[in-house]
Formats: sequence, structure tokens, C-alpha cells
Amino acid sequence: MIEILLCSLVTILPDYLYRRYRQGKRLGKEINFYTVWFELRWGLVSCLVLTVSLITLIFYFHPSTKAVTSLYRTVSILPEISGRVSEIYVGLNDNVKVGQPLFRLNSSLQEAALESARRTVQETDAATEVAKSELASVDGQIRQAEGNHRQALRELETKQELQRRSPNTVAARDIERLEIDVDRLQSAIDVAQATKRTLQTRIATLLPAQKATAEAALAQAQAELNRTVVRADVAGVVQQFALRLGDIVNPMMRPAGILVPTMDRRALVAGFGQIEAQVMKPGMIAEVACIGRPFAVIPMVVTEVQDVIATGQIRGTDQVLDVSNFAKPGTITVFLEPLYKGGLDGLPLGGSCIANAYTNHHAEIVSGKIGAVHALFLHVVDAVAVVHAAILRIQAMLLPVQTLVFSGH
Repeated sequence: MIEILLCSLVTILPDYLYRRYRQGKRLGKEINFYTVWFELRWGLVSCLVLTVSLITLIFYFHPSTKAVTSLYRTVSILPEISGRVSEIYVGLNDNVKVGQPLFRLNSSLQEAALESARRTVQETDAATEVAKSELASVDGQIRQAEGNHRQALRELETKQELQRRSPNTVAARDIERLEIDVDRLQSAIDVAQATKRTLQTRIATLLPAQKATAEAALAQAQAELNRTVVRADVAGVVQQFALRLGDIVNPMMRPAGILVPTMDRRALVAGFGQIEAQVMKPGMIAEVACIGRPFAVIPMVVTEVQDVIATGQIRGTDQVLDVSNFAKPGTITVFLEPLYKGGLDGLPLGGSCIANAYTNHHAEIVSGKIGAVHALFLHVVDAVAVVHAAILRIQAMLLPVQTLVFSGH
């Protein structure tokens, strides 16, 4: 309607004024319902052509869409293990911080496993102390065996010296007995030294490995116990949290609730038609009017234009794809952020909006690299954005009335 009114001001109205005051034809006489086409044919045709051209120009270079949403991410509150709820720390709509506990599952089995692992570590430490005591005992046995061996060896050497000087002084049987005692005591020394090496290896290698294994089991048991306490991985607000003591929570089938993370940067996601693919660029100025903030037009800026369209995505299956299934054209996903800080304050997450994006050719016009006709055309393109901006403001004014009155809500 606005485009028709604007175009009629330079087509139908001059044509009518010319025929009324120049040719002297009167409205209702020479210009009536039956002769209006013939009398104003040039103005009507020109108005129609200009209106269609103006609408095409506006909606192409300054695209608009109603598919605008304030998207937000949700995190399911799920434990890593199944169990029965034994304690609840938060309630519905509570704000939580990172790492804050939400609820705890029954942990009797995990606590028993942790205590068993802790006792195993203590047993390993006790076995180390026992092995050190045994090592000290073996050292004493080695010193005792070495002393006995030296004594027996000296006695054998004395008897052998006496026999050498006086063969009949010492019996051969006594010398043989002493030789056997020396060999036995040497064997005792070897056995004690082997036992010492075994204990040293056990203290230096086996027991530390056993302790490391026990400590790993202790850490695993502690980790299993920690998994019974479900904590918030991100800061946010707890939603749909209807958990009660005694409820069974399963990570595969039954979540405990939803956590809506706190967003540092809020943005709107808009879907523009594919025909605007060559127009939509990051850095474009945009405006939105949202149902959640009636009578307000929020200035935005295009921060990102997604270079893929969702309707064309495929994934590996066991069926041959039919291209006709993708006949419905998708939209170009565009991310909009407020031009000024706090621009989206008060807008509920998930709210729907209407968006206009405006093309700006000022830099290209002042560069002097284009001709006069081209510059004039770009001036016209930038100027007609006012029409689209006016339409958006009219929509923002009528949106509450349309929603509350004519929709029946």
C-alpha cells in the first residue's frame, strides 16, 4: 500500500491533474468509473510498473523476514550412572554456578569400594614395612653366617697347618668335618644374600607397583563416588527440575531436568530467502521488532552469514537419495547481534521477531570509481530503505493489536 501511494504521487496524480486542469475534464463527468481506464491509462500503467519495480528493489536490496528467533542452548541434567536420588541441593528456577552440586545419588556401593581400595593401600604400606623389617633380619643373619663361616674357616686352616707339620696330630675325619662345615656356612651365606636381594627387589619394585595399582584403584573408586554427585558443568538456570527423593535417574532414558546456560553474548538467528544470497553480507545494519518487546525497534548488525543451507544436507545411509526430496528451498541462516550493548535486554529467550536488513552503498558511492548513472542508482537503492523502515515501524505498532485482538488471544 505504501509503495502504491508513493508511486501514484508521480504517476496517477500528475496524470489526473493534467487532465483536470489542463484539459478541463471533470471528475465524475468526463472522468468517471467507466472512462477512468481510458482517461488515466498512462498513469495507471506507469503506477503499476513503478510499484512492482519499487517493491522488487526494496525487498531485494533491503530483505525482510519473519523467521527470526532468539535461539538459546539447553543442557540436559543427566548423571553419568544410574541410581536412586538420595539428596537434592537445588530447586526449580535456581541460578547455579559452574561446579555447584545439583543432586546426589545413593553411594553406598561406591563408598564401600572406596573403603576397600583405601584398605588395600594401607595393606601395601604395611607389607612394605614388614619387608623392610625382614630385610634388617636377613642382614643380621648374613652377618651371623659370615662370622660362623670365618670361625670355621680359621679352625680348618689351623687343623690343616697342624696336619701339615705333624700328620698324625689331627685326624683326617676332623678336617673333613670342618671342610663340610665351611661349605655349609658358605651356602647359608649365599641363601641369606639371595633372600636379601629378593627382599630388596620386592621393596624397590614389586611393592611400589602394588601400591601404585592400589592407589589407581583408590582413585577409580573415588571417581566412581564423585560421579554420584551431579554438578553443573555450566552456569545457568535450572528448568523443568521436578526431581524428588527416591526417584530413579537413568542417563539413557530419564533426565533430571534442563539447565539453560547463562549467555554472555545474545544473538538472533534469522532465515532470509535464497534470492538475497548475493545481498546479505556481514556488517549490514538491520532492525528487528519482537513480540516480546512491543512498540520497540531494536537496531542490529549482521555478524555472520552461514554459507550452507540446511535443506541440502545429506548423511550416509543405505538408500539412494532422490533429489526431488530437496525441492523445497531452504533459507540462508543469518546471525544478528545488537548494535548497542543491552539491546536485547528484556527479550525472552526463544522469542519471535521480524527483521529488516539494509544495504549500504555509501562507501562505493564516495569512492569515485563508479559512473554517475551507477551512483544515482545506488543512491536510489539506499534511499528506498526508508520505505522498508517505515513498514517495520508500522508492523511494530500494529503487532500488539494484531496479536491481542485479531488473533483471539
